[in-house]
Amino acid sequence: MRIDKGYWGNWITEGWPMEEVKVSDKDRQILRDLAMKFREYCERPEEKIKIRLWKDHNDLKTTRPLILVDMENGWNEAIRFDRDIICEGTMAQDWEMWLRKEIFYAEKMRDDKPLTPVFYLPHRAINTEWGIGENKVEIDTGDDNAKNAAYAWVPTMKDMDDDEFDELDVEKEIQDPVVIVDEKTTNAYFELAKEVFDGILEVRMRTWWFWSPHMTLAYSNFRGMDTMMTDFYDFPDTVHNIFQKLTDGYIKKLKFLEANNLLYNNTDNTFVGSGGLGWTDTLGTDPDHVTLKTMWGLTEAQELGQVSVSLYKEFIFPYFKQVAELFGLTCYACCEGINAMWDDVKQIPNLRRVSVSQWSNMALMSDYLGGDYVYSYKANSAHVSVPNMDEDVIRQELRAMYEKTVNNHVEVVLKDLHTISNKPEQVIRWVEIAREELNRVYG
Repeated sequence: MRIDKGYWGNWITEGWPMEEVKVSDKDRQILRDLAMKFREYCERPEEKIKIRLWKDHNDLKTTRPLILVDMENGWNEAIRFDRDIICEGTMAQDWEMWLRKEIFYAEKMRDDKPLTPVFYLPHRAINTEWGIGENKVEIDTGDDNAKNAAYAWVPTMKDMDDDEFDELDVEKEIQDPVVIVDEKTTNAYFELAKEVFDGILEVRMRTWWFWSPHMTLAYSNFRGMDTMMTDFYDFPDTVHNIFQKLTDGYIKKLKFLEANNLLYNNTDNTFVGSGGLGWTDTLGTDPDHVTLKTMWGLTEAQELGQVSVSLYKEFIFPYFKQVAELFGLTCYACCEGINAMWDDVKQIPNLRRVSVSQWSNMALMSDYLGGDYVYSYKANSAHVSVPNMDEDVIRQELRAMYEKTVNNHVEVVLKDLHTISNKPEQVIRWVEIAREELNRVYG
């Protein structure tokens, strides 16, 4: 089963090998027709209004709450390669999927995601991590969908004895991440895309080189979640050494991307942090020469949502601070609850967008964030993942959130949809309900 390569408000996250870099005359016509349809939607006056709303919102001016949806894995149920995609070439099918998703936003989703006449491509590249490798043990569930396959993760350092881990040569065992770009192949499909969409869409590079430092995720992959928790007490020096290594390696990667003009502009129609779009007038980004100081960054520690405040202060905050100060604006958090850590979190450099998940105290975070930050509310995705959603429950959740956040700069983000029970109409209806409840509170 073909799986959508797009994530996060419609990114394409992987390039194509040279043998797939071709578009037949038939596919070319299909793509151009779809691109023309998409371009017509981009020209609607409401798209400029939405862009202005996002800029004002991110620049902490008063706006109504903004609504944003990414169906993530649910896109594979809303638009299917075996049912809806008619191009024949592999690369052309991925491009068609991207266009059909944008048109879906225009015709059916109707959230606040602006439509802009730009087609984004990723580099063909190797983007390594830490040299530890992945040790996955697959679990046979009878599901042929590779993206949903079940597996167990076996941490590569978990079985080290105490002395071996305590004396770990961090520099030797954990390699710095490396980016290697296949420029020939990248240029080939970049030029082909410009030809295919000539006169209709601008073509730009936008490559997912990083999302967050993933330091706590990497550590838990090395040692396991349970072992990581005890390491803070048993091997504090080794923990600090590993986190500093991960921090240094991530910063080296960021500076390599900056020096080689490989960073992407995320102050436009690009998903930033763990939700929200990056439109802003604050950073003054030149899209042809992006620097870290003209970008949004993100730090998060989802794996450590339940650690004590003192552990967070000692083992997490110092490393996040080193990363965050590189960026022009910073987002913080994803799914983890953060109200207990707020006294430290608010000291993260350039902090602007804060994720308020279902594990945070909604009312308390409203008081903490006030008018000084973007309140990025993560709606309960379970409500639209079930086979038969309960509209009353959704109304109650959203109404309570709107009523408690009237003094905040609110965005309502529906994401983390691993399934939509093959019912995209439920997501569409969720957007309608979100607007109805917004209008009820804001008039």
